[in-house]
Amino acid sequence: MDYKYLGNTGVQVSSLCFGTMSFGGDADEEMSAKLYKRCRDEGINFFDCANIYVGGRSEEILGKLMIGERQNLIITSKVYFQSGQDLNARGANRRNIFLEIEKSLKRLQTDWIDIYFIHHFDENTPLEETMQALDALVRQGKILYPAVSNFAAWQIMKAQGIAELKSLAKITVLQPMYNLVKRQAEVEILPMAIEERLAVIPYSPLGGGLLTGKYGLDKTKVSGRLTNNKMYDVRYGESWMYQAAVDFAQLALDHNYDPAALAVAWVGAHPGVTAPIIGARNLEQLEGSLKATQVKMTNELYDSISGLTPNPAVATDRSEERKGENWL
Repeated sequence: MDYKYLGNTGVQVSSLCFGTMSFGGDADEEMSAKLYKRCRDEGINFFDCANIYVGGRSEEILGKLMIGERQNLIITSKVYFQSGQDLNARGANRRNIFLEIEKSLKRLQTDWIDIYFIHHFDENTPLEETMQALDALVRQGKILYPAVSNFAAWQIMKAQGIAELKSLAKITVLQPMYNLVKRQAEVEILPMAIEERLAVIPYSPLGGGLLTGKYGLDKTKVSGRLTNNKMYDVRYGESWMYQAAVDFAQLALDHNYDPAALAVAWVGAHPGVTAPIIGARNLEQLEGSLKATQVKMTNELYDSISGLTPNPAVATDRSEERKGENWL
């Protein structure tokens, strides 16, 4: 396992992060323990979680598993989405952040969370209030590094501007969606992260299972997230994505790689990415993603994979600049 610095924090994390969304859901407690142990045996010290995963059960299981080695791990959690029946049990406002951090700390059986994400931009709360709340948690020692997930680049830089102006703790880690068929992060988020020395841990490197090689052009022949979960069907339901997945699986086969391993390795090869978040509901699924560390990602292989899907438009729409031209 390789290790990378987490942005400009000086903290080193494994080049793969394990997402624990399956803990207590698709993976029962026994399987969760096996997945955790396999990750630790492989050298993974980085685990991603959230307050809403399986109604808090994922945090509870992770908390039990990391007893005795908490100081050797980098742990994340999140706040924003609806976490209970009360109408106020959501959002990135001060009240909800302060209530949810206490619940997460209790479930995780820890005094601090290394990286704490605002799970989504909150249009109903002033960003200044959110940043002040995160800063207060840093000062209290309950979180170490504020972070955001599913934010646009302008929202991230607005947060950084507020933090700079008010002398608050800044955003340190980003968590965007990023995979071969979802490449919007390449336009502004990843270049911005490189420029600002922010860590990036993308989720869904396998496209909800689309890039594992199990799906053909007729997705109805396979049971999985893309057929059983409406959200994933909407997210990855376009026909060109399935064609790209078929072409990608063939390319992986031609190079003697597991498609899951190659998909994760391609995400991790971007210079702006710190650690892709991998997930699994059983050991067999996990092994495919763990093999990403064995992929020899040459420039030629990277370009061949990238060529299977359209490059997103450049931020300014001056597409000629992609070729190194700078006409007026």
